[in-house]
Amino acid sequence: MLKVEKLNQYYGGSHILRDVDFELPAGKVTALLGRNGVGKSTLLRTLMGLIPSKTGLIEFGNENLTHAKPFERARAGIGYVPQGREIFARLTVEENLRMGLATKPRGSRVPERVFELFPVLRQMLGRRGGDLSGGQQQQLAIGRALAMGPKLLILDEPTEGIQPSIIKDIERAIRTLAATGDMAILLVEQYYDFARSLADQYLVMERGEIVKRGAGAEMDADGVKSLLAL
Repeated sequence: MLKVEKLNQYYGGSHILRDVDFELPAGKVTALLGRNGVGKSTLLRTLMGLIPSKTGLIEFGNENLTHAKPFERARAGIGYVPQGREIFARLTVEENLRMGLATKPRGSRVPERVFELFPVLRQMLGRRGGDLSGGQQQQLAIGRALAMGPKLLILDEPTEGIQPSIIKDIERAIRTLAATGDMAILLVEQYYDFARSLADQYLVMERGEIVKRGAGAEMDADGVKSLLAL
C-alpha cells in the first residue's frame, strides 16, 4: 500500500530522518514506536507533505507522492489524525466531520461506518467540538479522517491524554478497520501495551533511523519495550 525508501529529512544542519525504509501492507496495523524526539512526528509530517522530503521515495499504490502537495496525498487516499487531535473547536461535530469530505464530490455524506465505530458522534452532531471531552475529540478526529474513505490511516499518538474506557473504544475501532482488509494503518504510539495489542508488524525508531522491525506478535520476545525505556 505504502512504500518508503531512503527517506531523509533535515532541520537546519540537523539530520532528523536517516535513510528510512519500510512498507505498509493493506489490512495490517503497523506500529511505529520510539522515545520522544527520535523523529516519529517528523516522519508523519513528511509522509503527509507538510514537510518536503530532501531525498528518498514515497510511493502509495502505484503513485509516486514524493513531491506531492498535502491535498494531493489526501486525495490519493491518505487520512491523517495528528497528535493533539486539531479539531475545529468552534465548529459542530457535524461540521468537523464534513471537513473530512473535502476530497469527495459535492453532496457526499459522512459514511455510516463512522457512526458505527463511534456512536457518540451521532448523539453529539450539533455540539461544538470544543465542548467535547478529550476522548470524544479524539474519536471526532479519527471520524473526520475516516469520512474521506482513506486507503491508509495514519494515527499519531491516539491514546495521549485519553481515559481508559475510550482507549478501549479506539482499540476496537482500529481492529475493526484493519479487519476489512482494504486499509493500511500506521499507528504511532508511546503506550506499549496498546501498540502491542494491535500491531501486525512493528518498527522502532532511534535518532531518525529504523533500528528494529518485526512481527507484532514477537514484540515482547524481541525486547521492544526495553528500547523505549528512558
